[in-house]
Amino acid sequence: MNDSVSRERGLSGMRVTGRLHLGHYHGVLKNWVMLQEKCDSFYFVADWHALTTHYEEPGVMERNVWEMVIDWLASGVDPTKATLFIQSRIPQHAELHLLLSMV
Repeated sequence: MNDSVSRERGLSGMRVTGRLHLGHYHGVLKNWVMLQEKCDSFYFVADWHALTTHYEEPGVMERNVWEMVIDWLASGVDPTKATLFIQSRIPQHAELHLLLSMV
């Protein structure tokens, strides 16, 4: 058996619904900054989840994706300590959903 201690992992995402505000900072981002020091952290932009309410203006949503990531970085989320990704850029996410929904 491996004697090394494994770190816990955390996964969290945020929908692209518009500009971030103080509620995002106090409710989520401060915790993300703390957790990236304690565990293997994976934070994602949930842009596919936002399609249920913002499908009529995909260009606005694309711009909001990058503005949100910039806000994360400005809040102290460090891409050298946490993995950041955009949901729609990972095709395996949709493939896994498809496979699991067929069970």
